[in-house]
Amino acid sequence: TGAIKVGEEPEGVKLSPDGKTAYVTSEVASLVHVVDLASGQGGKVVKNIKVGKRPRRFVMSPDGSELWVTNELDATVSVVDTKTHTEKQKIKFAVKGMRDADITPVGMAISPDGKSKWVGLGRANHVAEVDVVSKAVKNQILVGKRAWGLGFTPDGKTLFVANGLSDDMTLIDTASGKAMKTVPAGRVPHTILVSK
Repeated sequence: TGAIKVGEEPEGVKLSPDGKTAYVTSEVASLVHVVDLASGQGGKVVKNIKVGKRPRRFVMSPDGSELWVTNELDATVSVVDTKTHTEKQKIKFAVKGMRDADITPVGMAISPDGKSKWVGLGRANHVAEVDVVSKAVKNQILVGKRAWGLGFTPDGKTLFVANGLSDDMTLIDTASGKAMKTVPAGRVPHTILVSK
């Protein structure tokens, strides 16, 4: 139906709850493009939001007021206000014994109760639990090598983490904040999809 020109290496795409706006990352430009889908042929970019280096994936808050963006080469997550389309906060991650360059957030998932966002910290081999309201990092859990894709069971009791460089998947008990076990998952697992 149409094509929309955005920055180089667009990977993350997220629709607003009302379906009128699309958010698209440009990994090269370190931008989030705001696309009005009702404009022109298929839509047009109406705003560019500067975020951290190499933005990758999105998670929207349940009420649609915040868009969280992982910045892979910045060791951060940007929190974007969807009303003003501005970055209102950056959440910085630190893992003991790791350089910033080793903390590479990509995958994210929101708990079914909407209270926590969980972030895979990539080469840091950890997953971080972040409180949605305070934006404070509540917990960090050691998993496999290159924690990448994340997915919850429908009841939110278990988080599955795809570990891309150790060819396995870690199961986390979210109540205790501890890894329960790690199981083989084939070569370079990337994305988690949990049936409901």
